[in-house]
Amino acid sequence: MCLLMAGRVEHVKAKKIAGAGLDVFEQEPAVNPKLLRLSRAGRVVLLPHMGSATIEGRVDMGEKVIVNIKTFMDGHRPPDRVLPSML
Repeated sequence: MCLLMAGRVEHVKAKKIAGAGLDVFEQEPAVNPKLLRLSRAGRVVLLPHMGSATIEGRVDMGEKVIVNIKTFMDGHRPPDRVLPSML
């Protein structure tokens, strides 16, 4: 769940926090209308899901994949596995 949508929209509207910059949305690709209104008001910056779109970020993600595959193939639990309890 988007942290801003977890009750924080009201904090932005009430100016308890100055604003927010988001690139992950609860129902992607749809964006909650409340966030769109805050964006038009200049209180929230909404970006496409691109936070990892850097050379360094992509290299790091590729290296994580390799570590996870090697760990699994060696008979161990990969460090970045998805646990059923987290779904």
